[in-house]
Amino acid sequence: MAAMAAIAVAPTRHLLLTPNAAFRCLSLYRKPISNLPTSLPKPILFRSYPLPDFSPEIPRRRCFCTVISGETVETTKQDVVQDRRGQVGGRVGEFRKKLKVVDIKSGPSEGLDFLGQTLVVKGWVRTLRVQSSVTFVEINDGSCLSNMQCVMDSDVEGYDQVETGMITTGASIWVQGVVVKSQGSKQKVELKLTKIVLVGKSDPSFPIQKKRASREYLRTKAHLRPRTNTFGAVARVRNALAYATHKFFQENGFVWVSSPIITASDCEGAGEQFCVTTLIPNSQETADSPVDAIPLVNNRLIDWSQDFFGKPAFLTVSGQLNGEAYATALTDVYTFGPTFRAENSNTSRHLAEFWMIEPELAFADLNDNMACATAYLQYVVRYVLDNCKEDMDFFNTWIDKGIIDRLSDIADKDFAQITYTEAIDLLLGANKKFEFPVKWGCDLQSEHERYITEEAFAGCPVVIRDYPKDIKAFYMRQNEDGKTVAAMDVLVPRIGELIGGSQREERLEILEARLDDLRLNKDAYWWYLDLRRYGSVPHSGFGLGFERLVQFATGMDNIRDVIPFPRTPGSAEF
Repeated sequence: MAAMAAIAVAPTRHLLLTPNAAFRCLSLYRKPISNLPTSLPKPILFRSYPLPDFSPEIPRRRCFCTVISGETVETTKQDVVQDRRGQVGGRVGEFRKKLKVVDIKSGPSEGLDFLGQTLVVKGWVRTLRVQSSVTFVEINDGSCLSNMQCVMDSDVEGYDQVETGMITTGASIWVQGVVVKSQGSKQKVELKLTKIVLVGKSDPSFPIQKKRASREYLRTKAHLRPRTNTFGAVARVRNALAYATHKFFQENGFVWVSSPIITASDCEGAGEQFCVTTLIPNSQETADSPVDAIPLVNNRLIDWSQDFFGKPAFLTVSGQLNGEAYATALTDVYTFGPTFRAENSNTSRHLAEFWMIEPELAFADLNDNMACATAYLQYVVRYVLDNCKEDMDFFNTWIDKGIIDRLSDIADKDFAQITYTEAIDLLLGANKKFEFPVKWGCDLQSEHERYITEEAFAGCPVVIRDYPKDIKAFYMRQNEDGKTVAAMDVLVPRIGELIGGSQREERLEILEARLDDLRLNKDAYWWYLDLRRYGSVPHSGFGLGFERLVQFATGMDNIRDVIPFPRTPGSAEF
């Protein structure tokens, strides 16, 4: 031990610990060492374990102090000075991708290619089973559904952390071991450990144990629910869908546009918007602010001129109008970002905050729009089926039996196309009683849409076009019949409407007349009208609620379970 202390205080050489290495000091003494230096190279994290109370009858036991860091690198003070190159600190190290469980267990061999290799894995303990001669620890790092099974005996370095109960379910650990063939049938390989290090202890109150918990309960633990199989799988599929979305549009020449979250216009004209204001005091005393602190005009109306933007402003319900502006310059664009609806609905289909995908195509009519929408949907579905096999097998087994076949049909089948009038005729002729009565001019409900795609077309996806103008937004192009607009919806089984879009009204005079008919303030849309005034072109686009797409791809029946932190009436936790 004296030799180790001498090395530690040597003035010309330093032992630098980079992330994830473990330096362990062996001690056979009860008294702490007093002549070690008070400062050591950082970053360093000490984890100490209590020394036993020695007595002549009790043999002395080896006790360790574990130092968690990275690979052990020895360098001289001169090397550090030369690396600084005039800067206060040294050079930033090279970024390296972490080795994850998915890297080991993916592929046709399921890990057999790594046999005999010594690997380091980091993650969280899912299960810990201590048996008489062997201990099993299953680690998950979120990279895939599978856990890495680790096997160890009492001779493994750091096993004292298991004996003392410091390593429990939920704890984060660092392990090193050799890849060997598994003796069990659930996996091809396992890790025979040589070293285990506790990184972060988990309190015994950890609320997610091996037993099944309801999704309602897990919504109250949204910060921890991604550690479960279900929500980890949802997160990975959601990520794959987002990646595939960007991939599809980028490969087809679209430009991604960041649409604003704060807006002064209402794209949908529904009025269900969240107001953004600084007229209410925004300090810590907001909850106690008096109503009479809001400035008024004539003691009756809110004086918006004193607000931050000088006018009423809202969280956006859509990025479409902004997308149209860029489509008239860049031809084909898409937005992908959060939108907000202040709709006081507590159903399994509604959120107050959700993400929207909204492409906009210039020099394109409704037919071009439908072709783009169906091609996009087939692309992202096929991407998930090809790249999330393990997660999709999980959903097919535990969440929604048959979902893989249903998605495969979407990816491979042609989409049927009917008009709104033909859809109404189908519903009127159906031998089925609907909760919402059907007549021409009504807005189709989910039950109507599902009947069309699931029963009338036997599970085939359907595109409905040419809706009555009175039930659609102001910006949709009027058809020649004067009663309908060039709008379309894409319907899929189990969900109903998944995509909604239209050809936009590019004729200035007709758009102005439509705004007048709906009594919308044309001054608020002055810049939108300018797009028709300066080089207008036929253009079209659609919107897709991303969470609804994730629901469709995973089979989850509640939209609150496919977004990381749901925002709903009366709930804005986490």
